[in-house]
This record gives sequence, structure tokens and C-alpha cells, in this order.
Amino acid sequence: MNVVIFDEIIKASGLSEKELILELIILLFQKKNISIGKASQLSQMPLLQFQNELAKRNIPVHYDESDLEVDLQNLGIIE
Repeated sequence: MNVVIFDEIIKASGLSEKELILELIILLFQKKNISIGKASQLSQMPLLQFQNELAKRNIPVHYDESDLEVDLQNLGIIE
């Protein structure tokens, strides 16, 4: 599924399209809707770079065993 973000929304945000997408990904991570691995993947950033972005914003990294399991499934290591 694709989502269309209207130009008006991008302009109103004062952010570039890429910056706005990153904000959405970070929000989903903060709300625990996606794991840090998935957030890193969606943002097209290496995990360490994504963690650094979170640190700049004083956002704690919540990562537990269930997050690890989801990441391993996403990588195809476990089913």
C-alpha cells in the first residue's frame, strides 16, 4: 500500500519529504508500533545511525526480546 502525502502537508511542516518521512518513522518507533530494526530499515539508515538520530532527540531506545525476535524474523533468520 502506498500513502500519498499532499504537497500542502509537506510545505506546512517546513520539512523536506525525506525529513517528514523520518519524523513519521520516529513517531511510530516512539509509540512502539515498529521495532528499532524496522525503523532503521524504513528510514534507510544503518542501525547505529538511526540510534544516533534518536539520541540527538533524547528518545530512549526500547529494545526487548520481542523486538529482537521481530528483527530476526524480518531478516529471515528465524520463522
